[in-house]
Amino acid sequence: MSRKLKLAGACLNQTPIDWENNLNNIVSAIEDAKREGVDILCLPELCITGYGCEDLFLSKWLPETALQKVQEVIPHTKGIAITIGLPIRFEQRIYNTTCFVFDGEIQGFYAKQKLANDGVHYEPRWFTPWPSGKIDSIEVNNQSYPLGHITTSLKGIHIGFEICEDAWQADRPCEHLNKRVDLILNPSASHFAFGKSEFREDLVIRSSRQFDCVYLYANLLGNEAGRMIYDGDVLIAQKGRLIGRNHRLWYHDYRLLTVDVDFENDTARENIKPHYSNRNEEFSHAAGLALFDYCRKSKSKGFVLSLSGGADSSTIATLIGFAVRTALEQRGKNGLENKLRFKLDGDTPEEITSQLLTTAYQATKNSSEATFNSAKKLAESLGATFYNWNIDCEVDQYRSTIESAIGRKLTWEQDDITLQNIQARTRAPIIWMLANIENKLLMATSNRSEGDVGYATMDGDTSGSISPIAGVDKHFVLQWLKYAEKELGFDGLKSVNALTPTAELRPEDQHQTDEDDLMPYEVLMMIEREAILNGHSPKQVFEALKNDFDSDLLKDWIKKFFRLWTRNQWKRERYAPSFHFDDFNIDPRSWYRFPILSGGFAEELERF
Repeated sequence: MSRKLKLAGACLNQTPIDWENNLNNIVSAIEDAKREGVDILCLPELCITGYGCEDLFLSKWLPETALQKVQEVIPHTKGIAITIGLPIRFEQRIYNTTCFVFDGEIQGFYAKQKLANDGVHYEPRWFTPWPSGKIDSIEVNNQSYPLGHITTSLKGIHIGFEICEDAWQADRPCEHLNKRVDLILNPSASHFAFGKSEFREDLVIRSSRQFDCVYLYANLLGNEAGRMIYDGDVLIAQKGRLIGRNHRLWYHDYRLLTVDVDFENDTARENIKPHYSNRNEEFSHAAGLALFDYCRKSKSKGFVLSLSGGADSSTIATLIGFAVRTALEQRGKNGLENKLRFKLDGDTPEEITSQLLTTAYQATKNSSEATFNSAKKLAESLGATFYNWNIDCEVDQYRSTIESAIGRKLTWEQDDITLQNIQARTRAPIIWMLANIENKLLMATSNRSEGDVGYATMDGDTSGSISPIAGVDKHFVLQWLKYAEKELGFDGLKSVNALTPTAELRPEDQHQTDEDDLMPYEVLMMIEREAILNGHSPKQVFEALKNDFDSDLLKDWIKKFFRLWTRNQWKRERYAPSFHFDDFNIDPRSWYRFPILSGGFAEELERF
């Protein structure tokens, strides 16, 4: 018997409980694979329901419906073997499984043993880990099938399974098989983070070497449920050699990668696509895809942005322009219209951006001509619709009302924060009006550094339905803008990159800058990583960084960071949803939880 098979993995852009979309993507990937003569197709983890269903997994109806949907897929599997990920309710517990189907018949269900429970993951809330080595049986349509730590054979090839986290932890399921396997299939839902693809690729290569086999890994694609981005990795390795890798972060419903494999001889012809090699490239494509998916899945008509001319809002505007440009290149205008579900005017990226992105410069007496010109030039270069208005009248009315109520004039000496915040807050209602009129998503502009220390006006620059750069620090934002100007060709950023970051909320003669208000952004980034990612106390942060900075200055910065961090936790609870990009973030709903009320590190700050 020949031991040559054509293997394939498919990344799928799924959406929680969007049955029509999810099944269409699955069936389309299967039909493409059959046309290419594929023998075995690996589809991602929980691809029937979507990975991000959260507490819906605890319901009875969701696993029942998922199993019904599998029955709709099975008729399409004539002549091919596939994995289909779905939750299974068995003996009053929920398991994360993959169903292996061959030639129209279910062969069994493999159940995940290692559940992700760190960072953005919370799987033990919904799923029960399956015991290693255990095989039970489950009845589906009056027929019994094996469930659990199964293996199977196809055309003389012995097949084992792992699901995502199974491969990332010690004591892996495939270490406990009774006999050697030729092929391991790993359906995954592994979220995007900077540099993670290299680690994932190394894991697949090492796994194929460790188990002396072919290892096939298939991930989800796109912004599935709002916060997490999936890069669509499909990786195939044979006995320590990478033989297949697909394009990542593409704007397609699914992508198929195939490799012809000879299980007797390591002679497979490689099918390895190029990949993004640095954080700037990854950020551009991940953020652009996330914004595109968020827009279409929320059934919005585009984006509205209060464009200040500064770094943060300019980053968001540029990312939207990049998303339009990339989506148009990959899908064409008709493909864009089909996914957005409305007609687009024009054919160029600039013409389409004009329809999808509406911006407004909202000036006060403290705004400068430099930031106005910066905003206007950037909007024009992108093709974005640009409005310009002044809000001094509204600010003065608020100020007059409160002064009349309290019986005194507000002054910058006594009421600095109040006078700054009212300007930022006054911008929110009118930009929300524009978003409502156009049925578009309002972009909040806070970055992660501002989120750390609460350097943002609640109901001001934090207003929005999504906060696309809240997962990256300001130091990264500033260098990415220079990259986008020079490497991505966004020449409209030239004026933006010439400016010093400032909120422009104090009178011009006070020469306000962000770093004077806070600390150097590079320092803030370094303290943030030590304090939040590494979980260090103030003293431990100081010990880690003391060789890089003046001791007295460093102590002042550390004290300011921790005091502002603890004082502003309530703001973090109210920030708009953000995307996860880094190896950590500060969204309390997806990564880092911290009490709103605490002792504020008072003793720890006093002691160092």
